[in-house]
Amino acid sequence: MIDFGAGEKLEQFGKYILIRPEPQAVGNRMLSEAEWLKTAHLRFEQKTSNTGIWKRLQGEVPDRWQIRYESPSLQMTFRLALTSFKHVGVFPEQAVNWEYIAKHTNSDSKILNLFAYTGGASLAAAAKGAEVTHVDSVKQVVSWANDNRELSKIRDIRWMVEDALRFVQREVRRGNSYHGIILDPPAYGIGPNGERWKLEEKINVLVEELSHLLKTEKSFLIFNAYSMGFSPLIPEALIQTHFRKCNLKQLESGELFFTDKSGRKLPMGVFSRFHT
Repeated sequence: MIDFGAGEKLEQFGKYILIRPEPQAVGNRMLSEAEWLKTAHLRFEQKTSNTGIWKRLQGEVPDRWQIRYESPSLQMTFRLALTSFKHVGVFPEQAVNWEYIAKHTNSDSKILNLFAYTGGASLAAAAKGAEVTHVDSVKQVVSWANDNRELSKIRDIRWMVEDALRFVQREVRRGNSYHGIILDPPAYGIGPNGERWKLEEKINVLVEELSHLLKTEKSFLIFNAYSMGFSPLIPEALIQTHFRKCNLKQLESGELFFTDKSGRKLPMGVFSRFHT
């Protein structure tokens, strides 16, 4: 994260610097517009509420490129791409959760990742030898996640193109259970068979169902949410309501954020998580 303000953020992914819309980038930038334009390779211009186009500002930028994530506990490779909905295929603010997953996962673990997108959390768990089930309703992003797995040379993952709530309800009926559950639900979404997801309407029943899937010992749950006005106290309260059978002494909640070069923090969603 280089700078943010005026509804946009200036950020670098590998060799390339992008300007993207960001509704939480309120206030002034630290750098001038001229400095932004001189620095950036691409700018995303919004055309509708959900889509837009990439405007090339300078240099040659491929439609696809790769970045490497490396830490003492994890090594993963991500394929990035210029999508029509401003995302590039990775959410780096989730790195703190990838490390949390790596810390609480081993080869005996069985992990469920819901609304899993291009699979950063799935890769983190599989890299530690876990048996991972990756669920997303969009076939293209599940294929993208598998590309990331292959690039990262990580063991295979169980891929499910399905509505998250329907999948969870079926797992409950089957009596299955998991050592770790990760969910990062969108504000709105549509399943592969037209199932409609609205966060405020469906999240309570989903978390209640998940309480039947999580093992009570040597387990963890991560609940992310990126929705304007969504407080971290909301996922925390849902966990406290439905996971009373678990030891919640390790429950923690807060905001995910990026720090720009001037030291300012840009909020990038909320989380609540615990381990037993």
